[in-house]
Amino acid sequence: MKTFIRLTSLFLLFQLNVLAQQNGNNFNIKEKPPVELVNVFLGSSGDHGQMSPAASYPFSMLSIGPQTYPKTHTGYEYLAKKFDGFTHNRFEGVGCQGSGGNILIKPFLGDDPAKTELLKVTEKASPGYYAVGFENKISVELSVLGNAGKHIYQFPKGKKGYYLDLSYAFNNAFVDEQHQVDGNTISGWITSKTTCSVGKYKIYYSLSVPIGSSWKDNGNHQLILMLPEDAAIAEINVALSSVSAEAAALAINAKSFDQFKLQSAMDWNRNLKKIEVKGNLEDAKLFYSLLYRTMQSPYVISSPNGQYRDTKGELNKDKQVHYNGWAIWDNYRTQLPLLSIINQNEYAGMVSSIAELYQSGKKDYAGQNEPSNTVRSEHAIVVLLDAYRKGYPVDFKKIADSLVKEVNGLDYKSPDKALETSYDHWALSEIFTILKNKKQADFYKDRALEYRKFWNKDFKDLSKSDVDRMQARGLYQGTIWQYRWFVPYDFKGLVALDGGEETYLAHLDEFFAKDLYNHANEPDLQVPLMYNVTRSGYKSQYWMRQLAADTVIQNYFNDNSRGIGSYIGKIYKNEPQAYLRTMDDDAGAMSAWYIFTASGFSPACVGWPVYYLNVPLFPSLTYHLPKGKTFRIETENFDLKNKYIQAVFLNGKPFKRNYLTQEEINTGGILKIVAAADPVKISDTENWISSIEN
Repeated sequence: MKTFIRLTSLFLLFQLNVLAQQNGNNFNIKEKPPVELVNVFLGSSGDHGQMSPAASYPFSMLSIGPQTYPKTHTGYEYLAKKFDGFTHNRFEGVGCQGSGGNILIKPFLGDDPAKTELLKVTEKASPGYYAVGFENKISVELSVLGNAGKHIYQFPKGKKGYYLDLSYAFNNAFVDEQHQVDGNTISGWITSKTTCSVGKYKIYYSLSVPIGSSWKDNGNHQLILMLPEDAAIAEINVALSSVSAEAAALAINAKSFDQFKLQSAMDWNRNLKKIEVKGNLEDAKLFYSLLYRTMQSPYVISSPNGQYRDTKGELNKDKQVHYNGWAIWDNYRTQLPLLSIINQNEYAGMVSSIAELYQSGKKDYAGQNEPSNTVRSEHAIVVLLDAYRKGYPVDFKKIADSLVKEVNGLDYKSPDKALETSYDHWALSEIFTILKNKKQADFYKDRALEYRKFWNKDFKDLSKSDVDRMQARGLYQGTIWQYRWFVPYDFKGLVALDGGEETYLAHLDEFFAKDLYNHANEPDLQVPLMYNVTRSGYKSQYWMRQLAADTVIQNYFNDNSRGIGSYIGKIYKNEPQAYLRTMDDDAGAMSAWYIFTASGFSPACVGWPVYYLNVPLFPSLTYHLPKGKTFRIETENFDLKNKYIQAVFLNGKPFKRNYLTQEEINTGGILKIVAAADPVKISDTENWISSIEN
């Protein structure tokens, strides 16, 4: 029967595969499913993305992946041959040596797990699936569907078993655990430190093995289960929950491994198809490999019955799906805005969950009772304002006092904090305007405008010797040159502070001419777009194309260094050593930056539902939106050398703006961008520019 099911599932996969023949080097979603294009090994070697090939599922707190020696942030190094086992969660692409790595399972031969060495000889993976074969003839397959997972192990004849370490966690982050053994099933909870060891999270789990004797507790949170000597194949079922071990047990999935794997691939494919690209096959592979990374977090923490735990650890119930696992300071400018377009149903729950943080005990970094692994949530107030203006419901009145408390607690202790804090003051002013509280709106507007005195003090004068030095004057990350542009809420005021448009343009030109821009980190991520507020918007079109798809020179790195030598080459590469050295993907932030740029539009200022235009990286992209609507972007005269916008048409009519709105995207239609090799230096487009004074 199992053979029949496996053959049936393989046939279904074959059907998914063979929709039609590939047409040369071009990709068309109608001929090949995008799930087959994803390279899950992208960014999984060295300090070039901090991603892993773990079997995962969209927005699942469970990801089952290999634990190698040596390891990187996610517990995995592509070049490593030795494996320590397999763990069940990780926060993809974040710093501080990552976090997660709970529930280590190691298959072994003989009586002693320590005597078994797992040396990789074969390896393959795809969305929702990971497989590896070892020299000792043990092979492993992993898959994840929702918050449930499956392991399949093939063993040679003889003594064998599983070693389980419940105290394992990346970077010695384990805090405590309790477990119960019931025959072949073990369940309980684990508490570990979050990313950067700032807070703690508690996860519940259930893990069962259909065959074998009972788990033997060796003490020190370590257990062993011996399998029958004649067992050739053994399976492990596992599930995680934020609610309870009982809820995790209910989440265990009874489907066969092949059915499980197939469903996971189909669900990944359904999500990836939300953006349909047509164009060069290799470019499409890179595009979908990065799009895949934008859907790893935040994590669903709701059980099917609506129960979930908040950041106080308290049990709640809601019809709305709730999420946790935030890296907002990292991804609020790219990944979350992208999800607001392509995952609108899920994003509504994410917005509600962010708003609830203000009721259940929000911290800038993680709290002490997180229901899942998480990182940080600075600028959550900006995300809520942005979501409200995009049509997502936010009850600002309900959380106004908590918003005030958070913003009043922000400081201006360093030059970068002065600009970051002013952004949140601006957002709170806008929220009070929405609430029709003019007194409070004016108060926080005046507070936001205080950025100008700090900017004049630290960022105006570029003649000082430390302006290109990392962490000068107490900056957390970046340089004075890189941080001086971080005024997305008041570009109009920034131009004036910098001495007017001529001086502003001269400084922007100098910034790029001296290769002072740092794509390995986020402080200046918006700067390539900042020509759009001037008459020289074509320079933004140049730099967006250059950074996304061409050779660049980069001198700064994410370890707060200027680097010994320059990096010269492409930033986005479809290989394990992708990205720049030390460049983290930051929970989908850098992947989403590429997806936006490839699509021909990017967020102008989070807090306003506005997107600046550039020439796309594909002849055609289609965004599939709710209610059957589509928004298609077509590029006329498509060629990689044609990086400038000559003209734009929306639904067949001339479009005389350098920006789109979220409403225009959601309405659906066709945006045609006419590309050219030469820039249009005298343009009659309407330029969008942010301003506090509006």
